[in-house]
Amino acid sequence: MTALQMFSLVAGLVGGLAMFLYGMNVMSGGLTKAAGGKLEAVLAKVTEHPIIAYLFGVGVTALVQSSSASTVMVVGLVNSGIMTLKQAVSVILGANLGTTFTAWLLSLNAISSDNFLINLLKPASFTPFLAIIGIGLYMFAKSDKKKNIGTILLGFSVLMFGMSSMSSAVSPLKEVDSFVDFLTTFSNPIIGFLVGIIFTMVIQSSAGTIGVLQALSLSVSVKYSMSIPVVVGAEVGTCITAILSSLGANKNGKRTALMHLYFNIIKASLFMIIFYTVNSFVHFAFMEEQSGMVGIAGIHTLINLVATPLMLPFAGLLVKLALKTIPIDEKEKKEQEENEAIRTLDERFLKNPPFALQQARQAAVEMATMSRDALVKAIGLINEFDSEIADEVDYLERKVDRYEDQLGTYLMKINSHHLGEEDSHTLSVLLHCITDYERISDHALNIMQKARNMSDNKRKFSPKAEIEMGVFSAAVQEIVELSLKSFENLDMVVAKEIEPLEETIDGIQKEVKRRHVRRLRKGKCTIEQGFDLSDIGTDFERIADHCSNIAVGIIEVNDDAYDAHGYLEALKADKREDFDKAVEFYERKYELPAVKY
Repeated sequence: MTALQMFSLVAGLVGGLAMFLYGMNVMSGGLTKAAGGKLEAVLAKVTEHPIIAYLFGVGVTALVQSSSASTVMVVGLVNSGIMTLKQAVSVILGANLGTTFTAWLLSLNAISSDNFLINLLKPASFTPFLAIIGIGLYMFAKSDKKKNIGTILLGFSVLMFGMSSMSSAVSPLKEVDSFVDFLTTFSNPIIGFLVGIIFTMVIQSSAGTIGVLQALSLSVSVKYSMSIPVVVGAEVGTCITAILSSLGANKNGKRTALMHLYFNIIKASLFMIIFYTVNSFVHFAFMEEQSGMVGIAGIHTLINLVATPLMLPFAGLLVKLALKTIPIDEKEKKEQEENEAIRTLDERFLKNPPFALQQARQAAVEMATMSRDALVKAIGLINEFDSEIADEVDYLERKVDRYEDQLGTYLMKINSHHLGEEDSHTLSVLLHCITDYERISDHALNIMQKARNMSDNKRKFSPKAEIEMGVFSAAVQEIVELSLKSFENLDMVVAKEIEPLEETIDGIQKEVKRRHVRRLRKGKCTIEQGFDLSDIGTDFERIADHCSNIAVGIIEVNDDAYDAHGYLEALKADKREDFDKAVEFYERKYELPAVKY
């Protein structure tokens, strides 16, 4: 071959491989976006039963066209604590079988017939039409769903064009004796096995390695003796993607990647040992026959079809091996207890923004619940202080602070991705509300510290003040419960109940202060008791204000116009009948007891 011919061959092969890998990545990303985070959500729920998890692993991988993508997804779910190692291993086993679907899809290129209808099944026949439909949807469609479908079609088209380019590039090699001689070295099981591992590690795709092999088989004689060890080696090499993905994960994430590696090493080693040992005695006749695209796809499927179901009953062994490699220590146990929920905000989920947003929303609801719990515990300390409960309030407040910090960062990362209209609304609500819930937990801490100070100095409210503060705290607890319910379900109806109660709480605060001043003048309580009452009352009032902010955020973001001050001014200026009735209802419900001085 001349230098120019060699350059053209290398350029065509490298360019075709680049198109193939890029097309697969685009198609996989489009399929994942089209699922809108539902794949991971379902995956996290169905993994309780090993067989269902296995089958789901097969289906998900066949859908996203990449065992590496589905394994990285599982690493993220385990790293976040959504899935256990025991649940993950069954999905990983299924992923190894699901990835064989890609080779069968590529084998359609081997179709050759004079029949027009049969020839239409060949990707070269219909791919150009898919490409033009895909670019039309991607460029001109307005809905995200249609754009995702366009992305999938474009990815598939680029993948198939890449396959065609590789096949065309290597076509002249069938006339080059030196290349044919080079291919025969792959017949050596060890050489072929190592080539499969190394090439797959470099391109980080077993489907890519098998695709190149299939492209070669269209133009050059690729025997079973050559293709079998390369395919088996590719099974081990594909583990590099999950290993690299796990480098930034916690220990469980690393263990998940190791389980994937161990399974493929065990599978490949047992196959190579058993198959070639038997072959040394039997001498399989088919080894010298051409494998072709269909034969290569068949090898890939057969190995996994036999190995993965057989390994399923021994899935626990892979978990034990991973735990032996990376043992659990005391530090890890403590970290798991403290950061269990925060780990749901896994960086890997950012590749699928809708699912990442679901995880963030779940964490935000947990944060809001902790703020509510901290407040309830703190209020209980006012009349009966307990140092253990006080420590729980302090712990919850610190945990809410961590949530607010990490959620804010995570939400800003999600915000840098394109989101649909509904997801954009959800993101805005979360960004507006997490700060208010963090402030509610701060006020809970203030109330706990005030209760501690009262206990240390042996101060209590007067009997009448105690009754009034009981009514006050009940109203505050209800408004927090309403805000949590509204926030958790993004419930507009409940959100609109909050502002009338907030106005009622403002009235209670003023009346409690007025009554205290009258008691102080009559010498029925002390100035110190007044400071305690005023400080706690201020915290109560500000908590109600934050609940109002949350409600307004939910209402206004839904209407695409966040203006809390403008909304409240308009609401009160209109004097809406239903609003006034709601205020009257809460004023009757939380009416302070009549007093005589």
